[in-house]
Formats: sequence, structure tokens, C-alpha cells
Amino acid sequence: MSNVKLNLIAAACENMGIGVNGTLPWRLKKEMAYFTTMTTKVKDPSKMNAIIMGRKSWDSIPPKFQPLSNRLNIVLTHQVDTIKEKVPEDVVVVSGLDEAIKHIEGRQDIESTWVIGGSAIYQAAMSHPNCGKIYLTEIQKSYDCDTFFPNIDKQQFHLVDEEDIPEERQMEGDISYYFRVYKKL
Repeated sequence: MSNVKLNLIAAACENMGIGVNGTLPWRLKKEMAYFTTMTTKVKDPSKMNAIIMGRKSWDSIPPKFQPLSNRLNIVLTHQVDTIKEKVPEDVVVVSGLDEAIKHIEGRQDIESTWVIGGSAIYQAAMSHPNCGKIYLTEIQKSYDCDTFFPNIDKQQFHLVDEEDIPEERQMEGDISYYFRVYKKL
């Protein structure tokens, strides 16, 4: 069994929507800052974190922010050779989650691994034996979405309290949300 634990991180609205037309349906600066902090912060300053995403998630990152800084960006795609030519050299392109995990295992500089979307990648990660936790921002509002977070099986995942993650309701403008952490049993 690999020691690479997969942490999933996402924000979803009441109908579990996570995106529309290749973009986020909401603008929440503090929530975005939380995502950045969670996926970049390390205990060991000589290491960094890896983020795993599907090609559409990669495409949805505004070009000026590609690749996401201070993290190893790993893109999963069936068209490895085509995509490899289009991404910066330091972005790793592999065909699936197991290949991504193998790549991370082969490195000494990765502290934690974050899965950042989309739906199919989240689904694969949730059912993967290496799945550890889901960090889900639950937005208390419904949006029109065409991409959704997979159903969380409450028999498999239990809500836990985690140090440094605020439990109280967060407010941004007229939108409220909660930071939730689900741990796989």
C-alpha cells in the first residue's frame, strides 16, 4: 500500500455543483484563499505539495495562474502526448491516478497530495484505497452548474473536526458557507 494519501478539496453549492462552463459559479475571495493555503502549506519547508487535476480543471485555470504556484501540478488526461506539448515543462502529465501516485512516490520533495477536480477525478480519488480526507466547502446557496461533486457516502466518510479549520459559518457578501472535513474510515 502506498503512503501517498489523497486529500480532496472542493467547494460545492447546495445541489453539489462545483462548476459551470469551465469556471466557478461564485466569486469567494476568502474561500479561494483557503484553497490556496490548504494546498500550499507544508510543515517541512524543504518540501511542497502536489495537486492532481483533470485536463478540464487545468484548462479552467486562468493562463496567468498556470501552473498553480508553489505546488507540483499534475494533470491527468487520456491524451498525455498532446497535452504534454501544451503545458509548461514543470507540469507532470500522466494518464491516471495510479500513475500520479507512482510519480509522487518517486519523489522526496512532496509533503501532501491534493486532488482538485473535476468530477471524474474526485470520483476516482474517493473510491481509491489511498483516499484520506475530503475538504469540502459547503456553500449555503444553489447555483446553476453543469459539473458536480460526487455523492459522499456517509457510511464511508465521517465528518471530523480538524485543527486550524474554523467550524463556524463563514460569510462573504450575502453568501454563507462552512468548511467541512470528511475522513474516510
